[in-house]
Amino acid sequence: MNAATPVRRKLKVATTSLAGCFGCHMSFLDIDERILDLVELVEFDRSPITDIKHCSPDCDIGVIEGGVCNAENVHVLHEFRKNCKILIAMGACAINGGLPAQRNSLDIRDILAAVYAQPGRGVHVPNDPEIPLLLNEVHPLHEVVKIDYFLPGCPPSGDAIWTFLTDLLAGRTPTLGHGLIHYD
Repeated sequence: MNAATPVRRKLKVATTSLAGCFGCHMSFLDIDERILDLVELVEFDRSPITDIKHCSPDCDIGVIEGGVCNAENVHVLHEFRKNCKILIAMGACAINGGLPAQRNSLDIRDILAAVYAQPGRGVHVPNDPEIPLLLNEVHPLHEVVKIDYFLPGCPPSGDAIWTFLTDLLAGRTPTLGHGLIHYD
């Protein structure tokens, strides 16, 4: 590298999973060896790859999978929106609530009673401050904060994630052609 070549700053990327199955992050790993190319372009902040617990205040891109089902999810989502210049909702749960939102037509008290019922001992729903307070419904991310991009799929394929991210990192509007979006 000569003195005239500027050093390009790596973009900082944070990821997290809220209410969902973690399938989108598994698909993220399905970019396989291309993750080495991605590491040349980005620095991972909060993510399962780094095990960093909080999103740094100078993140360029935040990628979130899963819907919003409890108070902790709301907190994490607000932290990402505050600290990330661009926020991406990845997968069906983040975009429309996905499978976790199937509970939305049920009363949360009835669900908790059914889950924690103990034959002969009644119902003892845990009431510990360490357990996040459940919301009455599961919400898609855009109902809680502004989302800049939506990456659909259940889960999106590794190829779709790779195409989406490399388009975005190159300054292009991400586009996913036919064959890159699927719902398994």
